[in-house]
Amino acid sequence: MNNPTKPINLTGIRLYALFILRLAIGWHFLYEGVTKLMMMPGWTSADYLQSSSWWFSPVFHWIAENQNVLVMVDWLNIVGMIMVGVTLIFGLFERTGAVAGMLLLFLYWLSNPPFVSNDFNVVNEGHYLVVNKNLVELFALLVLLLFPTGHQLGIPVLFRKNRIRESKPVENRVEAEKHEVQNQSETVLEHAALDRRTLIKGLSALPVMGAFGYALYEKSKWESYEERNLVDAVTGASAKTFNIASLKELKGQIPKGKIKDIEFSKLILGGNLLSGWAHSRDLIYVSQLVKAYHQKEKIFATLLLAEKCGINTLLTNPILCALIDEYWKRGIGKIQFISDCAGLNYDDKGAHPMPLNDYMDKVKKAIDTGAVACYIQGETADYYIDNNKPEVIAGVMDFVRQNGLLAGIGAHKIETVKACVEMGFQTDFWMKTMHHHNYWSARSEEWHDNKFDFSPEETIRYINGLPQPVIGFKVMAAGSIHPRDGFKYAFENGADFVCAGMYDFQMVEDVNIANEILAGNLNRVRPWKG
Repeated sequence: MNNPTKPINLTGIRLYALFILRLAIGWHFLYEGVTKLMMMPGWTSADYLQSSSWWFSPVFHWIAENQNVLVMVDWLNIVGMIMVGVTLIFGLFERTGAVAGMLLLFLYWLSNPPFVSNDFNVVNEGHYLVVNKNLVELFALLVLLLFPTGHQLGIPVLFRKNRIRESKPVENRVEAEKHEVQNQSETVLEHAALDRRTLIKGLSALPVMGAFGYALYEKSKWESYEERNLVDAVTGASAKTFNIASLKELKGQIPKGKIKDIEFSKLILGGNLLSGWAHSRDLIYVSQLVKAYHQKEKIFATLLLAEKCGINTLLTNPILCALIDEYWKRGIGKIQFISDCAGLNYDDKGAHPMPLNDYMDKVKKAIDTGAVACYIQGETADYYIDNNKPEVIAGVMDFVRQNGLLAGIGAHKIETVKACVEMGFQTDFWMKTMHHHNYWSARSEEWHDNKFDFSPEETIRYINGLPQPVIGFKVMAAGSIHPRDGFKYAFENGADFVCAGMYDFQMVEDVNIANEILAGNLNRVRPWKG
């Protein structure tokens, strides 16, 4: 009966095929470990663990959220990859290395399995279905575990010959010596050749290690700033997720307030950028660029990151309803959303109202998807007040309330807010543009998509007397004002919440800024209403 633990002697192309496979996987693991140790200071698996969304996600989240445990896991990860790489390349304890490598790969796969429901959040070269590179490499290691080659091509060859000689019976050695005396010249040549072959087989991995060292040296010379700081390399053995200011830099989650019985984060994620709307002045390519950046997976990753930062609310147009619904159904996150209710169409002649049935269909879509609140979009409310059609606003708000949602009114013009108050509209909250004019493009007297709060001083004066919560938006004048300035201005001058469009790479920094402002000494007159 065969001993399953006894190495099988392979020959010919089978031996060298498995030998090359062993070297390739060993190279991969060694590279992953060495680069994280020497070329990626501060590397952590926190982002990867945080993105876990399957059955065992609570365990991986717990590891990421406990610093001492995370540090230990990160070091075990690095040391484990280096150990697996060395054992496979040199063929020394290769079965132990194969088992360790399989365990690491299984944990990588288990934390973020490439199922249809959660493949968005790990950056990969493509989309996988159950089987990804981690799983393929795991099964390749299983083959190496069953058919080890180190005893034939690797360091163990050097020790195996010595053990064979020492274990021979004395009689055999005596006979060998007699034979050597009789055929001395032939035996010397034969042993010399055998020793050379043994040395070559035993040290067969040395050229590979030399090539590895040279390649690593060349990579370190040519690695650009962008590659070191912006580009997140992805490999089968350890993929990372968010290429952003890491969550480890988050100083605290954003605080929350209430509008009636619903809790909202003080910083609300604006949805314009996610849906491709960009106030780009005369840069006509920007909207297309924003749409190209915000593919579905990027939108999902941005929403998940917002939730990790404590942002529990997205404010968006019904155009994103299908994506939000998918985000929830796939179990990625639970972010709630406020829907704007825009009732205008735009063409070369400007804005004009859409048919009322179409308008109500948009509102109904947001309600059916699961919005927690709806509000009359700012330009829409401005239009209907300017054109003396407040009944449209009243009809939409009644429909929203009948469906059990919070109902609000937005405005770019403070005159719209005043008119709605005078007409007796009962809103649950107000949406109002809030920013100063101390930026370059605001100096122009002509409006060209550069100003959104037309009367900053009057806006501040009037909203300070409003009893309902106020959500300030366009507080950065669509990118013209720094968040530190825009957030502070809005919170100091009466906003209870701030809505801000943010890219994923801005999220952590913006949340930290908002937290610092809210925790500081705000020169605020208006009592908090939410």
